[in-house]
Amino acid sequence: MPRSSRSIDPRAESPGSEEGSAAVEFVLVGVLLLAPLVYLILALGLVQGQSLGAEAAARHIARAVSTARDADDARARADAVLDAVSAEYGLDDVDLAIDCDPAAACPSAGATLHVRVRAVVALPLVPAILDLDRMAAIPVEASAAHKVSRYWSER
Repeated sequence: MPRSSRSIDPRAESPGSEEGSAAVEFVLVGVLLLAPLVYLILALGLVQGQSLGAEAAARHIARAVSTARDADDARARADAVLDAVSAEYGLDDVDLAIDCDPAAACPSAGATLHVRVRAVVALPLVPAILDLDRMAAIPVEASAAHKVSRYWSER
């Protein structure tokens, strides 16, 4: 009986063969899973960058205000630092609150400054239709405390 090199599998020569479809399925599933993963990494990067900016703003504003000569200088320093940090980190819609403990004139000798910075992170690729961009925004908040020198005085 002569041996043949032909395959005896009837599916191997059929016109509807699925040869190579595994690669197509792998690429399709890979893209479907990779797209949300890339979006998640992008969104988390934006949130992390904004939180670092809010923390830097709170810390630097507390230091700048605690070394100011008077209340007007403190206000000017806080605005200058907030503008610089907002430009550096791309902070938008920033809310700044400065409180003193005890609640005397701020800054005052021996007082503790409490600075709170709040920003809102807009997620990428969220349309402005029906306020979806506002609903999908993530608030980020940072606070810092700094003690004013007990030898501080208005000059």
